[in-house]
This record gives sequence, structure tokens and C-alpha cells, in this order.
Amino acid sequence: MNVPNQRPRIAVGRLYHESNRLNPQPTTADQFEIQRGEAVFECAGSTLGGIIRYLREEDVEILPLISVSGPPSGLIDHEFYQAIRTELAERIQASRADAILLDLHGAAASTQIADLEGDLLAHLRRHVGPLVPIGIGLDLHAHLTDSMLENTDICIACKENPHSDVVECGMRAAELTLQVLRGDLRPVVISARVPMILPGAGETASGPLGEIHDEARKLAAGATGIVDISIYNVFRYADDYNIGQVVTVMTDGALSLASEVAKYLAWAFWDNRKRFVDDLFEIPDAFEIVRSQPAHRPYVMADMGDRILAGAPGDSTVLLAAVLDHFDELRGALTITDPASVKHAQDAGLGATVTLAVGGQISPGLSSRRITGKVIHLSDGAYTLAGPFHGGEASSLGAAAVVLVEERVFVLLTSKPAFSHDPAVFTSQGINLKSIDFVVVKSGYHFTMNFKGIATPLLVSTPGVGYYRKGIFVTPSPGSGRSMTSTSKPSRQKPLRASQRGHELLSTLIIHQK
Repeated sequence: MNVPNQRPRIAVGRLYHESNRLNPQPTTADQFEIQRGEAVFECAGSTLGGIIRYLREEDVEILPLISVSGPPSGLIDHEFYQAIRTELAERIQASRADAILLDLHGAAASTQIADLEGDLLAHLRRHVGPLVPIGIGLDLHAHLTDSMLENTDICIACKENPHSDVVECGMRAAELTLQVLRGDLRPVVISARVPMILPGAGETASGPLGEIHDEARKLAAGATGIVDISIYNVFRYADDYNIGQVVTVMTDGALSLASEVAKYLAWAFWDNRKRFVDDLFEIPDAFEIVRSQPAHRPYVMADMGDRILAGAPGDSTVLLAAVLDHFDELRGALTITDPASVKHAQDAGLGATVTLAVGGQISPGLSSRRITGKVIHLSDGAYTLAGPFHGGEASSLGAAAVVLVEERVFVLLTSKPAFSHDPAVFTSQGINLKSIDFVVVKSGYHFTMNFKGIATPLLVSTPGVGYYRKGIFVTPSPGSGRSMTSTSKPSRQKPLRASQRGHELLSTLIIHQK
């Protein structure tokens, strides 16, 4: 699409959420940070921040729409989603934009729609028509769907986990979308999908996933005409058809090599399936390391089963119980989502001694823990993420209270699930990380970036809906009235020849051309 000799008008916005189907608590409006108009420009440490950074260096007019972002959690309340979809469409229509750039996660779902981003993009495409370029930057854990590809001109993902390159992803999405707008790029996208999820080894700096990404970078650099290769390691707790690992290869015009590249990289996931496992510490072993190796304190312990950054509620008490019952010499801090206990602490007031049954009210199969301690801090829970992941962005714990138990364990009670991958969650509530032996975060990967140089990481095997275990998905057995565990895998009677593999295990290659 060529534009007249005038400054192009580029509309920018964000709807960012990762929705865990196993979390029984819907995500409501109060769990999101929402900015409108000029406030959208404050979203610095994100894909949206990268979009804005790139556009500010170009001769374009930036039209801020709306930014809606919240920690991963349960399915989004459908009425809230509909209201945001309507507002976004109305703002885009009013803007008379020449192109649209959005920061989307790619694994959002509402209480009624499994493919929220696909629905949103189809809705926007109907409003603006086929000629307005739409570009999106996605999280690499997106559940990439045909609707997302069919209704965008540019669709790329960040390339690293932890997501240290989200800003760069936004900048690249903006660059490519402007190329489409100016008629300098005719994107053709080939996608290949493998019907599997990764049970572990999700970091891109090492292991099988690191090898696949390294190979993708080499292929992209060595083939003329390849514009982008994105690899989508689908969010484990999405609930939709055609879940799987997806590779997209974007080229400038049709390129026959693209389909072979996509199939080659996609097949690597299945070939390496037995290597996708995490090396986690059992709870007693993790605390024993904290106790016996003081030189590396403080430690930052990842509560893998209750990872808010995987959409879990953040209300597990298993690590709290372990340190109170078995490691009475250790000092530490942790968060627990429990709005009722926050209210009790607030009603009691600063300095009061309270006895509370905390946590265990949301996650299936978990229980509360009775604690007695002193209320040492109360707040509205507003804070700013230190980063680098989402650094500089406003966030909220909701109303919050810190209860000091046994003069050694800081229990940070929050009304909302907290972005606890970031040290500012604790420091903003008066907790000095240098004075304790360990801090518990509800994150599996991103905390290693934000706590780098502050604490030594330990990944701990814990129960909850935030960590995949074989057999966790239980579905009704058709016609039996019973339940069965889904552990499906591709059916193979005998080894397949290489030429057969794509037909048996890979979804049909889909070509998207604008």
C-alpha cells in the first residue's frame, strides 16, 4: 500500500493478558492497568514501548489508543473484553489511521471466547477494511491462530525467554508495518504447527529450545528474502483447538524455501520432545540449600506450581508452611493472594497482632495456612516495576498488608495477583531484600532477569495450576459419564520416512499473503 505525500497516521495500542484455563477465578476489570490517550506513551518496557520508540524516530504521527495490561490469571470477564474491543474499534475509526500497530500477548481468552486476539483482530479488520495495514508483536508463548494471521499484515513474536527482547520485537513490528504501508514489503507468511506442548526446558538461552532458536537465526541470516522467523511455544494452559508449537516464516514475496524452513524447524520440536524437561528442586532440598550455603544468600525461589506469570492465582502456602514448620532459622519473604486476609489486617491496623488463615482459597487442591504475626505495613499496593522486563510500568497489588510472622517471615498479602517476578513488589512494601535469606516469587523464568545481581535463583517443584504435569488436563470421556486424562500423542504404527513426517505430525502448511 502506497501512501500520499503526507505524514502517515499510525494508531498504537495494547491488550496484553495470558489467560490460564485452569484458574477458576475470572479476571475482572480491576485486575488491569488501563491507560488512554497520551498516558499510553508511558508503557516503556514492553512491545508497545518498542513500537512507540521506533515510530518516534520516523516521520509519522503517532495516535495513542488504549493500553490494557494485567498479570496472567484466569479467563477474562467477557463483558469487560467486549467493552474494550468496542472502545478500541471506536478509537481506531475516529483516528482515521493509515496503519495500526498493537502489542498483544497471543494467549488471551475470555469466559466465552478461546481465541480472544483472533476475535479482536477480525473485528478490527471488519472495521478498517483490507487496505489498512495491521501489525502486531506477540509473546512467544502465543497460541497463534489462523485468525491472527489472516487479519494482520505483520505478525511476529519476541524471540527470547525470559523476554528480554520485547522492546526490540515492538521496534521490528513497527519497522515492517511501515514498510508494508510504503509499499516496500509484500509479506508472505508460511506457518507449520506441531500438536504438542512443552512440559519444560522453556528457556531460549540453552537446551533444545535454545538450539532450535539458534538454528532459526542462522537460517534467517543465510537465506535471501526471509524477513522474519518466529517460533511460538504455545502457552501450556490455553484451551482451544489446534494447540501446538508453531513456526512462521515471513518472506518478501513468495519464496519456495520458506515451507521447507518452517517444516524443518517445526519437526525439531518432536525430534527433541524427550529433552523438554525442567530440573527442579524438591521443597526440602531447596530450603536446605538456602540453609547450608549462606554465601549465596539471598536466594530467590520460584514457586513453579503457583506461578502468577503462568496465570496461577498466587495463593499457595506450601513454601510458607515448609519454612515455618521445618526451617526455623531462616528469614524470608513471600506473597499470597488473599483479599479477605488483607481486609482483616487493615481492620486490625498497623502494629496489631493478627491470627489469619491465609491463602488456599482459589487454587484447586491447595489449603490455607494459619499464621499469627504483627501487621507492619499497609498500602494501596501501587508500585512501579523495576525491570528490565516491563521496567518502568505502573502496576498494582491491590490493597496490601505485610504480616511479620515469628519475627522472621514477611508474608505480603495482596488483593490482586502480584507481578512478583520483580523486586519492586517487595521493596515497595518496605521489605529489605538484603536483610533476608530468601524471597519467593510466583514466576518461572522472567524473575531471573529482574533479580539478576540481587539474588541466587532456585526453581522449586510445587503444586498448583501454574506448572504442567502429565495428566493435569482431565476431560469427560465421551458417552461414559467418567473422566479421563488427556495424554494424547501422534499415533504411529511404525517409524515414518522423513517425507511422511510433515503429513502425519505437522498441520497443513498455511500460506498467508496480502
